[in-house]
Amino acid sequence: MPVFTTNTTPNADLEFERKKTTFDKTKLTNLINGSVKKTLRRNELRAIIESDPIFSNTNNAYMSRTERHISALKKTIHFLKLCRKHGIYNKETGEITQHDDFHLFVYCLCDDPLPIALHYIMFLPNIRALGDDEQQREWLRECRDWNMIGCYAQTELGHGSNIRALETTATFISEEKCGLKGGGFIIHSPTITSTKFWPGTLGKTANHAMVIAQLIDGNGKNHGIHNFLVPLRCQKTHKHLPGVTTGDIGPKLGYNNMDNGYASFNNVLIPRRNMAMRFATVNENGVYSKTKNVSEATSKVSYITMMDVRVLIISDSGLALARACTIVLRYSVQRRQGYIEEDTNNTTKQEQQVLDYTMQQYRLLPLLASSYIFHFTGRCAKDTLTNMQQRLLSSSSKDHPTKIEMQDFHATTSALKSFCTTVSADGIEDCRKACGGHGYLVSSGLVELSNTYLSNNTVEGDNFMLPQHVVKVLLKLIPAVQSIENKHQLMKLKKMYQNCNSCYLIDPLHDMIHSPDSNSGYSNKDVDIFDELNDDTTIPFLLKAFAHRSARLLLQIAKSLQDYIMSGKTTMEAWNLSLIHMHNASQAHSLYILLHNFHALISSKEKNNIGDAPLGTNEVHILKQLGYLFGYYWIHKEKGDYLYDNYFTSEQITYMLQTIIIHKLLPTIRTNVIGLVDAWDFSDFQLKSALGNYNGNVYQEIMNSSYREPLNHSDDGYVQYLRELIVGDVAVWKGNTVIDATQNQGVQSKL
Repeated sequence: MPVFTTNTTPNADLEFERKKTTFDKTKLTNLINGSVKKTLRRNELRAIIESDPIFSNTNNAYMSRTERHISALKKTIHFLKLCRKHGIYNKETGEITQHDDFHLFVYCLCDDPLPIALHYIMFLPNIRALGDDEQQREWLRECRDWNMIGCYAQTELGHGSNIRALETTATFISEEKCGLKGGGFIIHSPTITSTKFWPGTLGKTANHAMVIAQLIDGNGKNHGIHNFLVPLRCQKTHKHLPGVTTGDIGPKLGYNNMDNGYASFNNVLIPRRNMAMRFATVNENGVYSKTKNVSEATSKVSYITMMDVRVLIISDSGLALARACTIVLRYSVQRRQGYIEEDTNNTTKQEQQVLDYTMQQYRLLPLLASSYIFHFTGRCAKDTLTNMQQRLLSSSSKDHPTKIEMQDFHATTSALKSFCTTVSADGIEDCRKACGGHGYLVSSGLVELSNTYLSNNTVEGDNFMLPQHVVKVLLKLIPAVQSIENKHQLMKLKKMYQNCNSCYLIDPLHDMIHSPDSNSGYSNKDVDIFDELNDDTTIPFLLKAFAHRSARLLLQIAKSLQDYIMSGKTTMEAWNLSLIHMHNASQAHSLYILLHNFHALISSKEKNNIGDAPLGTNEVHILKQLGYLFGYYWIHKEKGDYLYDNYFTSEQITYMLQTIIIHKLLPTIRTNVIGLVDAWDFSDFQLKSALGNYNGNVYQEIMNSSYREPLNHSDDGYVQYLRELIVGDVAVWKGNTVIDATQNQGVQSKL
């Protein structure tokens, strides 16, 4: 068997590309991480993980499903011990997951997920949001000591996004009937479709679940879905409790460290106080009521807190796409295919770098731009969420976010979650395909990344259903704009929406509604407006185009709904027939927000370039190029919408592709492409890729991975089966003689 070869000398092509970089990649790294201090801390934590043999992921691809889960549990226990050892826990509460470094430490594991993930991602935030003070004191203490490991059990076998239709029931039962002081609830799964299905951590790890069920009070009245803490397993033996059945749902396309599970409940009795009672209660007599003395602002905290996961998904979309881009772009400068023209002496032939093909650049560089833009918009969404939570808890009601702001943020996160995860999932797969045949290898690092990331298209709202939430909010702008009669009213409406992402829609909607005959597009003579790529003209031009498309699609939906209803359709029928338009409008809304946020970040750095992550002129310049490419790429990609109402002419659309994208932007970014992926500063441990490691040397790394394949270290297949075919009489023909295999019984036993 060949031996492994480790070549620490960087690949010459990669080194040449790095030397071409026109900016300081370290400055971009610090910007990505948030500050120099955060970069240093991340490197410290990453070194702890990567130097520890327990966290090795080298053989993950060769493990069975059961082996991967057990290995992940081993890593989990060791990880939690390291958190204690290195002071990663809240000094007041002792809670590991509340320390600022916890999620950063988890990130260093990089797609080797811990089976307890849903405990800290959803179970704990749910308790903090919906448990009253007494419940939090009791339950969070048990969670801190890891006596209680929980999951969030909402989705059922027959119901996902439509949570109002969940079938699991929680029926109040009096103390006299159940024997529990103060009464209790019976948790029951009445049908097979009511089986809880998909929750992570549920299958084998959790001993408790926050179960979402229909609350039925003492009078038999259904009060809709509420949250109930349901014990699943004995905390000493981990055996199932009476009436509880749980298990793992089986192998998935990816994410196979995690025990996504199922659970059914056969009249399981829990204490009455296991209902989360911060905002609603059921008393000892089974009477349901809303909790008194809870301010409207405080009740909104629970709503906004539950958006944490969606914001996390938006933020992570850029990181996942960036990993894929790092792998494929490093590979694309090493892989050579197709001869360059012979040199003048006719003596040599050189193959061309794959990345020098314009098609490869067009496939990949817009994805690289998207990874940066998604990452920073995700950070912006996190900051907005934190700000809203703080304002909601302010003692002054004047500081509280308005209902309009709350609804706008819901629309923003719904739109961005749908768009960013769709582009990232599709983009990761495009990166894999762009690696050619070697992208089909698990050792490319792209197969598992793609398979694992795909789940983000459906968790926390299916990407094709979320646009309804977006449009439902945005449509409220149309009657508000229609009612405007003067400039004063227009300014008043803008002030109401000044903290909202949808504020940009007011001006184009006003123009389209009140001046429908005005031409807001561009004429042929305006082609030269594209020639100078600078922030003074280009970004406003791109944002105006994005805003126009978004407003027009929104008006199209409003008219479509009205026309359907006027023709006799019900509201539900009209809504259903408009869903395709809603998806397009949600995408258009996302594009504006993404480019606007990215531009705002760059502008703030350019105008006030101080602090922990300052940028120089060259760093600002290359980031602007990414923004320009993102904008022009999506205008060209959605050119049909711009041609539909003559906003752009076909000549202008062609000019954007041929002159702006192909001749200007792609070559500029191509020069800096390795610097841009290096700036993400992913370690080889995180990439897990033979194609994308930092030093390159792709072909030796592919062979090293092949040598590692367990199949190459076993002859069992030959001994047990293949030998009989080769030296036995399984064949019908032997030379020129017909063999009657039935007359040669026992051949194998004699060999």
